Amino acid sequence: MTASEYKAGSNLEKVLTAGDFAVTAELGPPKSADLALIEKKTALLKGWVDAVNITDNQTAIVRVSSIAVGRLLVEAGLEPIIQMTCRDRNRLAIQADLLGAYLLGIRNLLCLTGDHQCFGNHPTARYGFDLDSVQLIRMVANMRDKKVFANGEEIRNSKKAELKEPRFFIGGAANPFGDPFEFRVVRFAKKVKAGLDFVQTQCIYDMDRFATWMEQVRARGLHDRCKILAGVTPLKSAGMAKYMRDKVAGVIVPDAIVERMEGAADPKAEGVAICVEQIKQLRKIEGVVGVHIMAIEWEEKVAEIVGAAGLKRNRE
Repeated sequence: MTASEYKAGSNLEKVLTAGDFAVTAELGPPKSADLALIEKKTALLKGWVDAVNITDNQTAIVRVSSIAVGRLLVEAGLEPIIQMTCRDRNRLAIQADLLGAYLLGIRNLLCLTGDHQCFGNHPTARYGFDLDSVQLIRMVANMRDKKVFANGEEIRNSKKAELKEPRFFIGGAANPFGDPFEFRVVRFAKKVKAGLDFVQTQCIYDMDRFATWMEQVRARGLHDRCKILAGVTPLKSAGMAKYMRDKVAGVIVPDAIVERMEGAADPKAEGVAICVEQIKQLRKIEGVVGVHIMAIEWEEKVAEIVGAAGLKRNRE
């Protein structure tokens, strides 16, 4: 790692601080040590987004380490946002991994509680859950701002050594659609108070409900304290739309969207078109300063979506 890499801060933070409309995407690591697949996905996203989320054993299924993939992205010139869940680690392991990730040039972190292991491919695995996402955010913020570990000890090698705290741009997730709805903004406010810098929301299909949530966010002034990136997921088929509507907790897919996908001659093209329309609507909502594109195993469509939405980056 070069000295300039170590000193570099978060580009995503710079983009958002400058007032530009940010674009992030998601890269799901493979369930194998397949470097070629990671390189393929990286090439599809590079130049089209400001940063890329690397999922952490997504849906409690074993995949390549988010930190390892994050370092590969740093080397490729694509800024990573590593996800870190509380499911698989206690606070000792989390803090050790955070220090290591920072040394590897990773500057963005998304703090998540994580899906329970019973939903994944190792349901009998012992769980961590030493912390939840709010506590994790607070711990990372204290490491950065107060320069202390979770036990209050200063982050330094000795009394004479310089402080070498990890200075992450701290992110989290928010679900504007779960029930009870009135507590969604309360949960978000707790994360902001804990030290959240930016948030990526659950994928949005119900624009009216999201607009109502944003009204609650603005009423509390949370949009002034935390950068909000609205989540979108392009639909591939009517079957996917129905599954998202009927089977995925915390997601609301209006019947009108399902019917539109059912009537489409080319469902994939229609799904992309709907996603682009959503992004254009989201840009008009006060307090939304970016979009997070979750193209699930469909990274090849991110460039098309970004371009059609008028958000094209300077491609190298």
